Amino acid sequence: MKPAIKATCRLLAAIAVLPLAITHQILSRIVGPDGSLETHTQLLAWLPGTLGSYLRVAFCRTALEYCSASATIGFGTLLSKVGARIEANVYIGPRCMLGLVTLQQDVLLGPAVQIPSGPQTHGTARLDIPIRQQPGTQVRVTVGRDSWIGAGAIVLADVGDQTIVGAGSIVTKPTASRVVVVGNPAAPLAERSCATTMAGQAPGKLQEYQG
Repeated sequence: MKPAIKATCRLLAAIAVLPLAITHQILSRIVGPDGSLETHTQLLAWLPGTLGSYLRVAFCRTALEYCSASATIGFGTLLSKVGARIEANVYIGPRCMLGLVTLQQDVLLGPAVQIPSGPQTHGTARLDIPIRQQPGTQVRVTVGRDSWIGAGAIVLADVGDQTIVGAGSIVTKPTASRVVVVGNPAAPLAERSCATTMAGQAPGKLQEYQG
């Protein structure tokens, strides 16, 4: 019964956002696809609850490079790049800000996570030209499958599979897989490893990082 209800809600949400999908196509020709995406996600960001998430996901399925129907996009979340990819069962918490990202399957983002399009979205090399006029470099930031990014973290580089980024941390360099990273800049604190099948052992454990 529950899958059928979800499928019905997704269908109704897809119908509801059809006018926005049309205005996105029109506005994209005027201000560019990314500018139109920002405008529309700002409009949809403030719709509360489960209904808001269904509508945001439905719109993103028409506007982004890829967005899975099973994703959750929380209240206040803004997206700025149509090249973003949101894969199956991704959870995006409230008030996140996302640029050119790939969120692989089962990724969890806590509240107020920021993942811009890499660390150099503005040029800074020259002092005779304002920063706002210097071209930057946009790069795709990938968060590996089954990773958890804690509240308020800023991610500027790729995160490995099944990795935990501590709340408030700033990821400035790519991380390994299956580690816990914390701090500014984020550094490995522990490894994540599967427990053996020995009786009485927990299903997973943290080990002190030796890297």
